[in-house]
Amino acid sequence: MSDPHAVSRDPIAEAKRQWQERGWGDAAEGMAAITAIVRTQQILLARIEAVLKGFDLTFARFELLTLLSFTRTGALPMAKASERLQVHPTSVTNAVDRLEAAGLVRRLAHPTDGRATLVEITAEGRDRALAAAKDLNAAVFESPGFDAEELAELNRMLGQFRRSAGDFA
Repeated sequence: MSDPHAVSRDPIAEAKRQWQERGWGDAAEGMAAITAIVRTQQILLARIEAVLKGFDLTFARFELLTLLSFTRTGALPMAKASERLQVHPTSVTNAVDRLEAAGLVRRLAHPTDGRATLVEITAEGRDRALAAAKDLNAAVFESPGFDAEELAELNRMLGQFRRSAGDFA
């Protein structure tokens, strides 16, 4: 996928060179790696959002629908959804608001905890999530731009980093 707005030289490599020239050599490699990860995330998210636009979903809303579709009952307490998606509860509330307005989820009173609210996927939400997942798999996830060995190494490295950062035990 060639971007018509692509520049002729790698701006991250140039930033690294500039970092080194300014005497920040000890930080240059880390700066370049982190900047490359952030830019890679932007590229991948743009690809994902382009696919999901046809389903009137954002990636955050798709993730919530998919999470709910993977549960035994199709429902989770909103706080549990926030925890599993590793996002602030306000983000889940915003996603639920939009998905509920579209008829893809509904809020329910928790049967045993009067303080909690369940979010439940509707049949339409389940269908939309499945169709979006099929298109995302075909357009993005099956060919993300890395070969099988690179993907395995990338997953190993990023998993190790996330564990060290306290993202999971």
